Amino acid sequence: MAESPALPPASSSDVAPPDAQAPLAVPPARGAWSLAPPENASATGDRIDALLATSHRFDVALALVMLGWLLVAVVRFRGARKVAPDGGTRRSRAWVLGLAVGVFGVVDGTLFLGSQGYLNDVLWNFRVPAEDPRTVRIEINAHQWSWEVRYAGTDGAFGTRDDVVTWNDLRVPAGVPVWVQLVSTDVVHGFSLPAFRVKLDAIPGRVNQTWFQAAREGAWEAACYQHCGTSHYRMRGMLTAMSPEAYAAWLREASLKAVQAYDADDTAAHWGWVWRTP
Repeated sequence: MAESPALPPASSSDVAPPDAQAPLAVPPARGAWSLAPPENASATGDRIDALLATSHRFDVALALVMLGWLLVAVVRFRGARKVAPDGGTRRSRAWVLGLAVGVFGVVDGTLFLGSQGYLNDVLWNFRVPAEDPRTVRIEINAHQWSWEVRYAGTDGAFGTRDDVVTWNDLRVPAGVPVWVQLVSTDVVHGFSLPAFRVKLDAIPGRVNQTWFQAAREGAWEAACYQHCGTSHYRMRGMLTAMSPEAYAAWLREASLKAVQAYDADDTAAHWGWVWRTP
């Protein structure tokens, strides 16, 4: 069982956001110069990786065909006399057009069907988190330059005294759907969990949503993928996937602290919205 992390602040007004410029507590498993995608920590991330691998195989195959044909043409016709281009015969043009349409259909059709399957089964399929009673719901408020995260507390409702708020610090249980709704208070930000293959725009005045599921316990980086200002590079956080038991204990204790620290006059801490279902 993973060790229970230290408690977060009980309210957004308790403490300023942590310095996101500090080194990550858990360094990335792969260096910045690696061509491989980040390690996959998502229960469904293998489908994105498979799509990328298929795309790269097509890229390599088409590049080899193009370069091979170029090499053959250079060697085969290097001594041929120059002739004026005539556009070819009707039959040759039909062959070229047919090959182009065939390649387009195979390559783009394969990637389209794979992408559509992922959208229908995972990305747009909110029935999974909606129908699972274990689902954890999280509201995120993006700022220049930090992530403010709200949990519903032990009563399961947002906007109550036991709401738990953290800064640049996401806690989720492993093996459980996590449903995220996201807004921004200032400019457009990009919420990204590279290890979970998650990207979602944070737009002022609009609630966007997505969901994911951690395949195992661990800690991974949360980042902003939109250039959102001069200190964009500082907008980073950490997602910690805990065992369900450790997460329940953390949330229970954090909720108790939130109730004790609740201040009805602290209007800055009372952001949030009624949970929206698709």
